[in-house]
Amino acid sequence: MTLDCDALLFDMDGTLVDSTEVVERHWGMWAARHGIDLAEVLRVSHGRPTLETLRLVAPHLATIDEAAALDAGEAGDSEGLRPVRGAAELLASLPPDRWAVVTSAGRALATRRLRGASVPVPDVLVTSDDVSPGKPNPKGYLEAARRLGAAIRRSIVIEDAPVGIEAGRAAGAIVIGVTTTFPSLSDCDYVIADLGALRVIESSAAGLRLEIGA
Repeated sequence: MTLDCDALLFDMDGTLVDSTEVVERHWGMWAARHGIDLAEVLRVSHGRPTLETLRLVAPHLATIDEAAALDAGEAGDSEGLRPVRGAAELLASLPPDRWAVVTSAGRALATRRLRGASVPVPDVLVTSDDVSPGKPNPKGYLEAARRLGAAIRRSIVIEDAPVGIEAGRAAGAIVIGVTTTFPSLSDCDYVIADLGALRVIESSAAGLRLEIGA
């Protein structure tokens, strides 16, 4: 199957970077310290800014300082970070002006996490420092397409979490879900196991042509 587009807009955690060990380690320490169920935290945290997760699981602790402390802990921890399968090969085949990363992390955390997993930092990186509110609001993906000069309806959003898929849908993009975090995803145009299923077969001034495999 082939698909034509103007640009690829990637989520970061779970899509390009496998950060599961780091995320679960730091949320686990925080949850234990405050007597909060870690499973509930992880159920809602994927794809959301830290402060928004805090508002959902512990409103009484949802302060800017608390969120900043959690983010700082994660930013300083690269143990266990690795690229998602296929990420390096796919990104290496893309022109710099044809892809972006849209993440609910702040810029400092996002930059350190990408580098810690040996994933290139893109020219267009849209973080929670750039747009508010976070996913599932579509602002991040709309801003990334704008910076790339790409039509959002000819852009592909690649996401691993329901809130990110919802954001891509609301933006009006084509949405590809990757089942790296959740074994089942809905409301996507296509679902793949990881980025190893995508291959650029043509790149020109007219856009990109991708091959989608299993």
